[in-house]
Amino acid sequence: MSARNGADVEREVMEYDIVIVGAGPAGLSCAIRLKQLKPDLTICLLDKASAVGAHALSGAVIEPEPLDALAPEWRQSPPGICVPATHDELRLLTRTGGVKLPLPPQLHNHGNFIVSLGLLTAWLASKAESLGVDVFPGFAAAQALFTPQGAVAGVQLGDVGLAKSGEPGPHYAPGAEIRARSTVVAEGARGSLAKQLIRRFNLDADSCPQTYGLGMKELWQLPQGRVSPGLIQHTVGWPVDWHTYGGSFIYHLDQNRAYVGFVVGLDYQDPRFSPFEAFQQFKHHPTIKPFLEGGEILAAGARTIAAGGWQSIPRLTMPGAMLIGDAAGGVNVPKIKGVHQAIRSGMLAAEHLAQTGSPEGFDARWRASAGGRELRAVRNFKPGFKRGLWFGLANSGLEVLTRGRTPWTIKNVVPDHQRLKRLSEYESPPRGWVERTLPPRDRPASVFFASTSHDESQPAHLKVRDTSLCSGACAREFDNPCTRFCPASVYEMIDDGSGGKRLQINAANCVHCKACDIKDPYGIIDWTPPEGGSGPNYQSL
Repeated sequence: MSARNGADVEREVMEYDIVIVGAGPAGLSCAIRLKQLKPDLTICLLDKASAVGAHALSGAVIEPEPLDALAPEWRQSPPGICVPATHDELRLLTRTGGVKLPLPPQLHNHGNFIVSLGLLTAWLASKAESLGVDVFPGFAAAQALFTPQGAVAGVQLGDVGLAKSGEPGPHYAPGAEIRARSTVVAEGARGSLAKQLIRRFNLDADSCPQTYGLGMKELWQLPQGRVSPGLIQHTVGWPVDWHTYGGSFIYHLDQNRAYVGFVVGLDYQDPRFSPFEAFQQFKHHPTIKPFLEGGEILAAGARTIAAGGWQSIPRLTMPGAMLIGDAAGGVNVPKIKGVHQAIRSGMLAAEHLAQTGSPEGFDARWRASAGGRELRAVRNFKPGFKRGLWFGLANSGLEVLTRGRTPWTIKNVVPDHQRLKRLSEYESPPRGWVERTLPPRDRPASVFFASTSHDESQPAHLKVRDTSLCSGACAREFDNPCTRFCPASVYEMIDDGSGGKRLQINAANCVHCKACDIKDPYGIIDWTPPEGGSGPNYQSL
């Protein structure tokens, strides 16, 4: 089937009952549950990665109950990395030592599992395909399609990608249209399509600005005897200062492997702060470095997390479409978990569509559901840390004691990019950071471990609307923080040949974390999908 658009360009058109954008846990769960309830529905699931799971990145410790409800057979054939949690530790780090902290109830992980989200989503994709879902990796949804009345009518694909299920050769032509009665947006945090739709339909008019964290993660192979499979360790404190939200995780796997990671709140104020450097400094703490020395990195990556919670969730529905999972912001930050929430959201969306045939009414249904109630109960944990670590810890204790029943809601008032202070307003604290000896030696070396691949000749997918700001006002006021908040050295200020500086965008380095779209102080960077199939390969992360 084909059609002509307004510019008289013939495009291929495919029609489905449902199109789902994003093959993460939310999108896949939605597709699977829809087929379980309505086997005759035609469902198309698109993902910009070269293979399902290649762009999936999370800690990830999962609560298994939603997955048990969706596909109970997963326990008999679990993904390749799946380790039962055994015990938990929480420590407050200082520059040279640390103290053990009482473990809050939400961090008890007995009965949970440490998994690779990339391998879990690949497992779910196989399940979806076995039920008859058309799963198309390598195809990015560039923009939404609309009916004459203004309702969402599907999506238009970007540049050519891979074929169905990774078969050789393109399956759809560039700019092909996928039309559907209902569109489900499940791109994860700061998705480009969700960003367009939230703006068009003013979905965030009654919510606080979303706030984000930047998570960085490495998979290490370690010498025999260091790993305690199932041990889950978290820290707060050093190397971030008391006014910056951040913390680490070390998840002990089998086969002498461990996940090592660090999360920084992108609401930090210091224009000279580098989240990537904070992560590397954490690895050199006197209690951490001996654990890693002699080991090697197998994989690395970075991804933003929608961390605003209940008060930052936009309206989830619009005519013809709905937002699910972390595209809307479903992570339970105090638990440091979001996968179970994504699966819940996807399943509930499927049940709603199967029963009503329309996205209308899903927003209220989700807010009244177990997932919505869980987020409302912890709504004040993360916002409390905007006033510093000590206030945040005290506020968290109060919220635990009251089980989230405090009669107030702490608002997220200022977007992350506006929290950054100008050089004239902020004196960076002394950090006491040490010379690094553990890998990676720098950010480009870390990009290597992300197995990132972009065609150097493809159009740049990172759009900076006014580059004169970079060499002018941004250099003077903020010293070009994009050169520090990006964990992949995508943004670089180089000699312009006339005694000044100009911005160089190393788009091939991009690991699709979206931090630039969030933290740029002028809000002029737009992350857009690159050619289908481009980007990192996170399948073991």
